Amino acid sequence: MTSTAPQPGAAVAELVAVMDRLRSPGGCPWDAEQTPESLVPYLLEEAHEAAEAIESGDRDHIVEELGDVLLQVVFQARVGQEHPEVPFDLDDIAAGLTAKLRRRHPHVFADVQADTPEQVAANWEQLKAAEKAAKGAADGPLHGIPAGMPSLARAAKVVSRLDRAGLGDRVDAQVNAGGPGAELLGIVARLVRDGDDPDAALRAAVRALADAEG
Repeated sequence: MTSTAPQPGAAVAELVAVMDRLRSPGGCPWDAEQTPESLVPYLLEEAHEAAEAIESGDRDHIVEELGDVLLQVVFQARVGQEHPEVPFDLDDIAAGLTAKLRRRHPHVFADVQADTPEQVAANWEQLKAAEKAAKGAADGPLHGIPAGMPSLARAAKVVSRLDRAGLGDRVDAQVNAGGPGAELLGIVARLVRDGDDPDAALRAAVRALADAEG
């Protein structure tokens, strides 16, 4: 007798069912009282823990922490189903993401040519700009960068965006203005322009320091 392999996505469907049970009457009182806003700190915390797990290279730790990130998505989707006016669920999230991936990869799903990572990145930026224009989104290279991002990661994103927009001189002017913040910004800009991730570099240095202290 041959065993039947689990269908792709079966575990995700079971996860959705478990989350529904926890959130429904008779489920978990803590889960039942959560709101989209109350869950935000957990989403941020789990994202940081997942990043650390990935950098550790520990397979089991990576799977566990990515699972915690997935839980936050599934949890938000379950709460979203209860919205009285504009409900959404995990299928809506997945459908929107699938459409976006197809739209932003015309070199795979359409007839656009892009043979190098640099060409793909250039196409990606053009497509994002076109999408923003179609939505009537505010213009400017820094639009959409969350103000609540950790300062180091936000600085790296701002430098990258301004450089790609041909506005790197604004970064340099701020660096040359002097002061402790300008010094830090200068280091971030140098790392970004060298192709390094300042946030990851600092995490690695602090992790090495902590390990050395044992």
